[in-house]
Amino acid sequence: MPRACFTLQVRPDRLAEYRERHAAVWPEMLRALRDAGWRDYQLFLRDDGLLVGIVETDDLAAAQAAVDATEVSARWEESMAPFFETGDGRGKASLDLVFDLDAQLAPTATAPSGDPS
Repeated sequence: MPRACFTLQVRPDRLAEYRERHAAVWPEMLRALRDAGWRDYQLFLRDDGLLVGIVETDDLAAAQAAVDATEVSARWEESMAPFFETGDGRGKASLDLVFDLDAQLAPTATAPSGDPS
């Protein structure tokens, strides 16, 4: 299952309210994400405002475009824009995968247990 990871920067003075908003995301926004192909979507927030998002989707660009095409997404994004350093919440920086435990363990499943390779 393809996963994507991205970062955004939440304004430090808005962290508590950002957490509150995400404790009760609008049900229609949740459905829009699901219907656009977002699966197992999680956000992690550090105390300095670094936000890391992880999502499973077949095509992040297509899933983003599909959710962006919804009316509820426009309302949600407008309501959330003041929380981001970029002022719009659209400045997602994608992260490249550099390590995958399962992928590296898979070839070793048949290797002898004492083999360091």
